[in-house]
Amino acid sequence: MRTVLFSISLIMGGLVFVYSQENRENIPGQNQPGIYDFVVEDSQGNAISMAEFKNKTLLIVNVASKCGYTKQYEPLEELYKKYKDRGFLILGFPCNQFMNQEPGTNEEIQEFCRLNYGVTFPVLAKIEVNGDEAHPLYKYLKEQTGGAPIKWNFNKFLIDKKGNIVKRYLSGDSLNELEKDVKANL
Repeated sequence: MRTVLFSISLIMGGLVFVYSQENRENIPGQNQPGIYDFVVEDSQGNAISMAEFKNKTLLIVNVASKCGYTKQYEPLEELYKKYKDRGFLILGFPCNQFMNQEPGTNEEIQEFCRLNYGVTFPVLAKIEVNGDEAHPLYKYLKEQTGGAPIKWNFNKFLIDKKGNIVKRYLSGDSLNELEKDVKANL
């Protein structure tokens, strides 16, 4: 009899566990995506899980080669070189949604960045950042920072080592302030 009761209690305990796992989405805040739940593509089209960047301070930037802000590649590269050994990483996402200022192929974009600005931080595959075809990562970033669309090239999102969005920066925001925020989150 003890064996039967023990077996029944194990089965019931297992059912409660399974039920609670299956119904996690019904508990507020339990199944919300985070920055590490997204997948992006490198410039060759290979999938990269954002989870690969856990424990790093990230700066996510939508970039373009033919924009008045393109010159920001240079100070961004300097910032990357200065702090990369302390766990800082910049991820550039080319985007052609703003007056066709990133018309090239992924290969052409890589060459442009390397030859003109010596960029060594990852510049990933071209994406859209606004509209129905916006990359899910950018939908998430915008949603988590008030929902406003990306207004132009070189908007930036600073992410701390735990995956929390620290701050959203517009194209013309001070790179000196950005550096202070980066240092505070290393």
